Parts: sequence; structure tokens; C-alpha cells
Amino acid sequence: MKLDDFRLLLRGKEFVPIIIGGMGVNISTAKLALESARLGGIGHISDAEVNAVADQRFGTSFVSNKKAKYSSSQNNRNKAEVQFDLEELAEAQKMHVSKTMEEKKGTGAIFLNCMEKLTMNNPLGTLKTRLSAAMEAGIDGITLSAGLHLRSFELVQDNPRFYDTLFGIIVSSVQALKIFLQRASRVGRLPDYIVVEGPLAGGHLGFNIKDWREFNLKTITNEVLQFLKNQDLQIPVVPAGGVFTGTDAVEFLQSGASAVQVATRFTVTKESGLPDYVKQRYFQASEEDVVVNTVSPTGYPMRMLKQSPVLKKSVKPNCEGLGYLLDSKGDCSYLAAYHDELEKGANEKISIMEKVCLCTGMFAFRCWTCGHYVYRLKDTTNKLLDGTYQLLTAEHVFKDYQFSEDHKIRLPELELEFA
Repeated sequence: MKLDDFRLLLRGKEFVPIIIGGMGVNISTAKLALESARLGGIGHISDAEVNAVADQRFGTSFVSNKKAKYSSSQNNRNKAEVQFDLEELAEAQKMHVSKTMEEKKGTGAIFLNCMEKLTMNNPLGTLKTRLSAAMEAGIDGITLSAGLHLRSFELVQDNPRFYDTLFGIIVSSVQALKIFLQRASRVGRLPDYIVVEGPLAGGHLGFNIKDWREFNLKTITNEVLQFLKNQDLQIPVVPAGGVFTGTDAVEFLQSGASAVQVATRFTVTKESGLPDYVKQRYFQASEEDVVVNTVSPTGYPMRMLKQSPVLKKSVKPNCEGLGYLLDSKGDCSYLAAYHDELEKGANEKISIMEKVCLCTGMFAFRCWTCGHYVYRLKDTTNKLLDGTYQLLTAEHVFKDYQFSEDHKIRLPELELEFA
């Protein structure tokens, strides 16, 4: 069987059961999401560091203006006063979403990935602003990620589009799903879909650093499906993390899932926001290059390539311009570690091993997050005479998932300029 033999049904509308995950910061570009929608699937954009993304897309100056406003705080250990202007945050979000929605073609949909762990020195205020602005800008759906989102529905239940917008939640266990559903019941709103993210996913993981290897996606997905059946809840389940071939996807759908969410194979497409030299590093990666560590200030384990520049060099925090991981008290673990080193008398070449400045690392594409199977990407394309690998198109990868069988991966035709 092929993945194309199935369809995802959301509120009576059918989609090709392929969802491209929302990789921030602007790795899942509007172009990538739009291709998925054009082909009948679902594409995500991410609102991670949305002010910076708006600057990149539209030439605005949200980051530089914020940095200038709080320049006097750049040497302060505590950044409590470094606040996001909620009106500017809403403007950036609306630009990011509305411009994408205006370009949408085809029968698919565009969703937004919204991370709760982007606490932004005002966790509830900034989260409400981001969710509300996305709905007002016309987003088709919102996937709630990186956190339990216990208050997310309550924050925006009065928004006119609260019941029109599709909402999904990412969980890595039945227990996390139970907690979310119990809280969501307060507003009488169930999620429209559930993404079950396993331990082989890229970026932040919803598992303990000590025992993530003990879990697998198929088992967790089956547990979620059984729980929903026991509760007589008919909510589409979408496995994610390590779904590398169309046949992998078919096996999940045959077991009761409704679609799959995929990302790793789309990181090396032309539409991906990663710089081309980083895409080549992904192609070149070996299994030994993939690490799961605890360097993220969020507290979540994180999967990335060990060659990530962010792991090699510590930088001065740019909380004034960025500051997306500042907690409600104006602090983050990297910021604290940096100033601890300063107080010890360290010079400008500060070396912090336990944490990284993730805001700057992601903004500058120096944190190379990846799925476990990144080392298999070299087998999905052609190696060229100069030793580099041919970049793929999102359409090629999408259709390979959609129509491939027997775990086979179709290589792209060699482009004339490379022939």
C-alpha cells in the first residue's frame, strides 16, 4: 500500500496525510509550508523568534528597535525590564501569518507551530498575543508544542476564531495527553488532532535525558490510540519522529493513526530556510554525529549535530534584541551561567559547557538540530562530482512519501546544471 491510499479527515475536509513539522527559526519557511498545502497536505510555519523572522521576511526592524530600546541593560545580570512590546509582537505575528495565508493555493492547509517554552519574559501575555494574532491573521490551525499548554485554551477562548481554528497538541505520553485534556475540558474544547512525538524527533524532546532510549514511537502511539478508544474519543492521531519513508507512514496508518508528521527529510530541500552549507552538513552527517544533550536553557533534552557551532563557542547573550527564553523574572540558565563566569574574572573568551545561548544560536543557524535519521539523508539524493549533494525540492520529497512502497526512496533526477 501507499500513503496516498489514505486521507486525513479534519472537520469534514480531506488532506493527503502528510504534515510537515514546524521547524524554527524559519527553517520551516512559508515556501515550504505553501508547497505542502499546494500538494494537498498540511505545512507548518513556526512563530519561534517571530520578530526576527518578520525582519528577515519583510525588512522590518523589530529586533534592532528592541535592542536599542534596552541597550542600557546589556551588561545587567537580570533582564526583568527587557520586555516585548505586545503590539509589535502581534504585528510581527500577523505579518508572518497573513502574508503566508495570502499566498496559499491548493487543497491543503497551513498550520502554525507555537512553543509554550518561549516564555519571553512574560509567559502568559506573550503566548496569548501570539495565539490571538495568528488566529486573527487567518491561520488554518495551530499546533501547541514544547509544553503542556495547560492554560493556552483559556487564554484565547474569547477569540472570535477560537472554535473555527483547528488546534492540535504535541505529546510524548498518554499521561501528558490526560493532563491536557483534563484542563481543556474547562472550556469545553477538545483538540482537533494529537501529534505523538517519539524519542527520535529533532530538536527538543519530551523525554528524560536518562531514559529516552527506553521509549519508541509505535508503542506510545498505540497507547494513545487505546486511551482514546477507551474514552470513546475520536481524535486523529499523528505520529512524529523517525518516520523516514512512505512505508513507515503506512505502517502507522494501518495501525490506526490518521496521518504522519515529518521534518528531517525536508530540512535539505530548496525551500528549507537552512543555509545551503548547513544542508550539506546534514547530508554529510554520520550516525555518530547525532547527540542528545541538555544544553538548551528550556530544560528539555535536545537532539542536534555535535558539529553545531553553538557548542563550540560561547557568546554574549543578546536578550535585549532577542530574549525569547527569559523566564517571568528576566532570567535564563545560559544568562546566569554567563554572568557567573564574568564574576569569576573570565575574559571575553568565556566558555560555558553546560548551556548554550539558544536564542542567538537558532537565529544565526548555528544550532543544527536534527532528527535521529539525519545520517540517512545522503541516501535520498545524488552525490555530485564536486563531493556535494544535490538539494531536493519539497515536492519531490512530499511525493516520495505519498507514493513510495517497500521502504524505497526515489532519487531525484540529476539537474542539467549538474549533469
